[in-house]
Amino acid sequence: MLWLGRMRLGTFGILLVLVPASAACEFEPFPYSVTGIVCRMTKPAALLLNQETAQVIQAAFRNAKFPNITGERSMRLLGKVAYGLTNIQVNDLSIEQSEVELKENDAIHIAIKNVTAFFKGTLTYGYAGAWFLQLFHSVDFEIESSIDLQLNIKLMCDKDQVAADASDCYLTFHKLTLHLQGDKEPGWLKQLFTDFISFTLKLVLKSEVCNEIHFLAQLLANFVHDLAANFVQDEDISIDISLASVPLIKANYLESHHKGLVVYKNYSDVFSDSVFSPSLLTESRMLYFWLSEHTLNSLASAAFLDKRLVLTIGGEKLQALFEMEDTEMQRKAVQMIFQGTSYNDSVAKVWSLAHPQISLQPEGTVVKSLVAVEVSTLPTGEESLMVLYMEKEITVTIQAAYAEKKLILHPLDSRIEFKVVKCTADPSGNDPTIRNFLQTMISVVGIPEVISRIESALTSLMNSKRLHLFEIRNPEIITRKGYIIVQLDFSFPNHLLLDFLEKRL
Repeated sequence: MLWLGRMRLGTFGILLVLVPASAACEFEPFPYSVTGIVCRMTKPAALLLNQETAQVIQAAFRNAKFPNITGERSMRLLGKVAYGLTNIQVNDLSIEQSEVELKENDAIHIAIKNVTAFFKGTLTYGYAGAWFLQLFHSVDFEIESSIDLQLNIKLMCDKDQVAADASDCYLTFHKLTLHLQGDKEPGWLKQLFTDFISFTLKLVLKSEVCNEIHFLAQLLANFVHDLAANFVQDEDISIDISLASVPLIKANYLESHHKGLVVYKNYSDVFSDSVFSPSLLTESRMLYFWLSEHTLNSLASAAFLDKRLVLTIGGEKLQALFEMEDTEMQRKAVQMIFQGTSYNDSVAKVWSLAHPQISLQPEGTVVKSLVAVEVSTLPTGEESLMVLYMEKEITVTIQAAYAEKKLILHPLDSRIEFKVVKCTADPSGNDPTIRNFLQTMISVVGIPEVISRIESALTSLMNSKRLHLFEIRNPEIITRKGYIIVQLDFSFPNHLLLDFLEKRL
């Protein structure tokens, strides 16, 4: 959750990426494929996303490139009547209703009913008799149509990521009426062209609109995949979210499995086991993410290799640590450590000496790490002087939550085992006054301060990936032995889809 907190085509573009299928990719049969991340979207989420179908369909009609329609017909007395419809474009469009259905082990079915569309353009016609010159006339026209649209979105796999096939597309016309400019033209002319071109026009509309929907489906699929890939990448550290196995399409949910392997320079992340089972997730929330313990452990290792697990504390923060309690023991310990000099200008450097070990348990995320702390002071006019160095193994259990667009990390308990303590006033490192003071300082103030810094850094990282733009409702972060589940409801930020369509089309 800490690295994946990010993530309406009927909005089927998003459905396509979150729950991709495998038609062109080869996978080991489930459950033998290795899965580090699983995403499940339930029917309520699909219904919510479907509310944005109108935006996508309008974009499809608006951006469809309608070709000119030309033809001719022999008429008694008039000879051949030639015609051409040019500059065809959508003038207005409205959608009355859209429905989505998950067809188990098949496709996402979207039924869009009562699409009222007005097309405008120019009609050019003329007579090409055998004994007189050709004579052509032009008149503006408007076509009023009422259409039902049926889509069966097949989910394919291309290069281990989703590819959408929206070619199974049908338009049913309930109404197709041609209005010539002001209806001033002869009635026979209107009747002739309405009857004669309606069949051709229906074919053109179906072909161009369905092609545009197919294009938009793939465009949105690529966009959301790139968005997700960017979310789980920060500089040189990323997570491989390519497909790990054939996804599931059930009547009540869609589910996709991803590799979840950490990628970092020459670091090779490999694991051969997965504890995921579909029964671990329910259908009561809109969206679920399942993450393996291995993925989180690998992220911690990559962060360590990238030298990110380093923290500097100084100023008022460090002063507060040494003044956490006004007792005789505290004053004596601080005086022994700094030997009478002021610690107002001191600086503490905290870093991890080895790969942190993460264990997911029902009570929370257990982090075990070998940590070093070096405290230096800078007397006036002198070089910095190290006054304290210690190494200790810290084990802390953390519960995580997400509220008010912030990640919240709450330490439940901690255990500290000193490995090395070096202090000028205590060369042996065994003085109980200093030991007890350090023990209390680290557990009561030090660990919460470090966790607070991590909490703030991860929140900033997720917000930089635009997570704060999504309306996440009642998120829950649940830890179990070997895995973590993030489950939530959400509202989709309508402006994100509109911005995307405006920029890409």
